[in-house]
Amino acid sequence: MRLPHDSLAIPAFLTLPSLISAISLDCSKILVDGQSFNLKALGGPHSVHWIRETPPSLSNTTFTIDICQPLKRTKDVPKSNECPGGTRVCGIESDYNLADGTHMVKEVIPIAGDYSTSAHRPLDPYYTRLKHSDANADADKEGLRIELNGGKFPFDGSGGVQQKAFVEFLCDPHKTGLEGDEGDGLEKEDSTDEDGERRRKREEGEGGKAEDGGKEGEKEKDPDEGKSLRFVSYKPEGEHGVGTLRLEWHTKYACESQKDVDDSPPSGKSPSSSSHWGFFTWFLIIISAPHPKTHESRLTPANNRSAFLATAAYLIFASWLNYNRYGARGWDLLPHGDALRDVPYMLRDWARRVASTVQGSRSRGGYAAV
Repeated sequence: MRLPHDSLAIPAFLTLPSLISAISLDCSKILVDGQSFNLKALGGPHSVHWIRETPPSLSNTTFTIDICQPLKRTKDVPKSNECPGGTRVCGIESDYNLADGTHMVKEVIPIAGDYSTSAHRPLDPYYTRLKHSDANADADKEGLRIELNGGKFPFDGSGGVQQKAFVEFLCDPHKTGLEGDEGDGLEKEDSTDEDGERRRKREEGEGGKAEDGGKEGEKEKDPDEGKSLRFVSYKPEGEHGVGTLRLEWHTKYACESQKDVDDSPPSGKSPSSSSHWGFFTWFLIIISAPHPKTHESRLTPANNRSAFLATAAYLIFASWLNYNRYGARGWDLLPHGDALRDVPYMLRDWARRVASTVQGSRSRGGYAAV
């Protein structure tokens, strides 16, 4: 049985959830209220601590965040002692027995992550430009606030308490955001050379710091003292008591005057390369290809109508998403806006090449006209 021609539009709509997930949080280009921020340099796992005295033990909750990608699994660590796949912000509470020096993992709290596939709970980030915030507390701040969702504790089951994280990236032109960086210091199952290099530099920077501590009578120091990334609070908030983690991150990459870093395309490719088109290009290729049995073009009137409706739906939905989630305006509303802006220049360059080729073929006796 042959499916109706209009069924060709179905795959386009089925790909929308993956498109939403793909553009939900791009740390290299966060656009909010017309201002772009590049936080790519802050990628990788970074940890802060919340320590409480619970005699006869000490309770330490380590919050680990990666704003650019999901946290990776740790080698030789049981799954029950780590947050599930897709987690961006994870809290692990451990109890340390001061009497015998033992410790155990007490709770694992997925604070935020993209669990659209496993639990139908997306990351759903929301951005606020602090200069344009309605809160009086943000009046003198420069930077952005990111709200990350999707978490729940306990993670499995129908019950549990919803979780979320607020990360305030505050402008500090004198800090990279990696000062006092701790990371999580653990070897990952799929760690890369870049991960190992980052861990090596961190260990070299911390060398020799632990030998001068531990003096009797010395006041206990804040575990996050001197760090750019700092723990603020973790407590129930709102009418429903949502478990809310608040972090502050002081970095020059939150300054609005800071130019984008590492924004050049790899391997000398121009920003208008085909990598910008993705789904849109493949969709056109699929509907333009001949049918494998009849060898007839799929571009029949019915298919044209389906392709038009699917493309229009994709453009409208993506524009709406860019407007509501990123505050985009003008050209930035359109998906692949950068590539579309480059089309006139690409056509101009192509016309020049064609003209130079034609003129070259008309040259007389191999000599160019003087």
